[in-house]
Amino acid sequence: MRTRTLAGVVAGAASLALLTSCSGGGGSDPAADVDFSAAPTGTLAAWGFENADDVGQSRLDFAAGQLPDVEVTLDATAFDAQKFTTRIAGGDVPDVVQMDRRYVTTYAAQGLLMPLDACFEAQSVDPQQRWYANVVDDVTYEDAVYAAPQFYQPPAILLNMNVLNEAGVTPEQFDTSDLDGLLAAIAKIYQGSGGSPTRLGFDPVATGQGGLWVLGMGGQLTDDTGKPTLDDPANAAGIDALKEITDAQGGYAAVKSFTDSFDTFGDANQFAQNQVGAQVANQWYPNVLSASRDRISLQAVPFRDAEGQPFSLASGTAFVIPAGAKNPAAACAWMNDLTSTDAWMAAGAARAATIQSKDGLNTGLFTGSPEADEMIRSTYVKPTGDSGFDQVISTYYDVVGSGRSFGSSPAGQDIQNELNNAITAALLGDKTTEQALADAQQAAQRAFDKATAG
Repeated sequence: MRTRTLAGVVAGAASLALLTSCSGGGGSDPAADVDFSAAPTGTLAAWGFENADDVGQSRLDFAAGQLPDVEVTLDATAFDAQKFTTRIAGGDVPDVVQMDRRYVTTYAAQGLLMPLDACFEAQSVDPQQRWYANVVDDVTYEDAVYAAPQFYQPPAILLNMNVLNEAGVTPEQFDTSDLDGLLAAIAKIYQGSGGSPTRLGFDPVATGQGGLWVLGMGGQLTDDTGKPTLDDPANAAGIDALKEITDAQGGYAAVKSFTDSFDTFGDANQFAQNQVGAQVANQWYPNVLSASRDRISLQAVPFRDAEGQPFSLASGTAFVIPAGAKNPAAACAWMNDLTSTDAWMAAGAARAATIQSKDGLNTGLFTGSPEADEMIRSTYVKPTGDSGFDQVISTYYDVVGSGRSFGSSPAGQDIQNELNNAITAALLGDKTTEQALADAQQAAQRAFDKATAG
């Protein structure tokens, strides 16, 4: 398989994803006449491959070796939702597209993607075996799977042990199922001046991780049909918890202003500067912090749901085939090669080599596939010599199996946006939690009605 680029040199992407065409809304099946078992040959047009890295390039190289008769043309510009629908309407249809999984059901309901059940059958792939169940749920609509997902980097709570030890707080006190105990720990750590924080006891990442809090505290964003349920009374518990946490630290506006000033990816990050005692963070962030390991001391605990059980949410990207793709058989083979265990092991080897060359720490790869995750961990993730980082790495591997889907919905991205709007309004005190959720529900329902209008 030969590969060339349309928009610059693509070095592969850790967030590679392919867009698959699918049927929806009760219309005809755009994959009905496709022979996914046909030998993959010819030219394959792929779009959405931006900011490539060693993980992506190694998988591209692996797929190239599997498909010598396919020439892949990569468009390295970022996926754009408006551009996607414009291209489809104009007949400029890629064979494969990378996008966030939150978009997949939206386009499936509009008949813009191909369902992939026949593709997976032709490739002898069982989605429920290859990927975590909650990851598959993200891309399932009306009992059909519309994408080949990749990546699932679960959230947990990172602990700054230098700060906790100074304040006399233990990791066990960061239990999100015990709000009173959590607030007591926050109070011991928090420091402020003139009503503004200079050190947070806990950064809950209120809007970036809002779904984690709402769903973890017993709420739901959609029903079984994908209809938004933002005004469900159970959704208030997570937002009310966030308000208590931020109010205890100067209020949401002050907390947001402070966290916006963090040098998150730099040497003066919030852990190195002791600006936080704890923070909700996805699995990839400890890799960033490894550059500061000589100055920080980390541990981690799971985010716990209202019942005290470890809880995480699936998020990531996916490969899809648009309706009207010219070479769907090759697209099917390519996306399955890119998400195979062998491809991920090639990625694991590439990442291990990169880490060794930079004297870094291997925090693992979280692929969306349980088999690949475990094989990469057993082969490449070894003791780091830093017991704190080892404990952090182990915690993320422990919580990855406790994940839940955000909920597959034709209005998925709109539901997420409206949830964040509701959280912001409630935390600022502009609206009551109930009113904020009611307003968000109205907006999300309009988006759902539009997406499913036929």
